[in-house]
Amino acid sequence: MLRGLATAGYVADDVRAAARWYADLLGIEPYFLRPDAENPAYVEFRVGDYEHELGILDRRYAPASPDRPGGVAVAWHVDDIDAALKRLADMGAVEHEPKTTFEGGFVSASVVDPFGNVLSLTYNPHYLDVLARNRGAHPATED
Repeated sequence: MLRGLATAGYVADDVRAAARWYADLLGIEPYFLRPDAENPAYVEFRVGDYEHELGILDRRYAPASPDRPGGVAVAWHVDDIDAALKRLADMGAVEHEPKTTFEGGFVSASVVDPFGNVLSLTYNPHYLDVLARNRGAHPATED
């Protein structure tokens, strides 16, 4: 039934500012902006090895939610949690859940971006195994 991540959606009061912040984080520009680049109500990026979609929607169009950090429950694989957390902190994100190491080499942490969304990170050996099978690459290891 569920075949894979299609779009992870976040919300922001200022979509232009959020798009700039995520473009700086990802090192790419959004490929989709509506209605236009000057007044976007929605932007979307293609992210990572499988070109998953990261969308940012104007909060005016989002479903109602409690007045606390939110967003989606999606964990993005990173090869180096510590480096990713440092970069995010340098960009103004604040810790939500501290770095935690789990059985099997899984590591996770999350931050709240400047727009109130929880951005979850994981070092996920399974992700690397799938990537290696699909691309013929060798899995990386977390130091």
